[in-house]
Amino acid sequence: MHLPSLLAAIAIMLVGTLYPPLMADPAGKADHPLALALFLAMSAGLIRGVGFVPRHPLWRVLFSGWSCAAALAIAFYLKALH
Repeated sequence: MHLPSLLAAIAIMLVGTLYPPLMADPAGKADHPLALALFLAMSAGLIRGVGFVPRHPLWRVLFSGWSCAAALAIAFYLKALH
């Protein structure tokens, strides 16, 4: 298990479920780039967090803890722009 990735994924899941306006722009419309970054971070966090490491190099990089952290950083950056 990779606990930091798993905790990040669970936090994204809970916050996205309990407060959906987080993924909206100031006009109230869906912010698709932000949602994409958050969902990538959540997916990578869940996959790496439970201890699964894909064999194929592309999937291994895409669903790594570093990918989760990078997607979270992108999501924070996109949210800060608004």
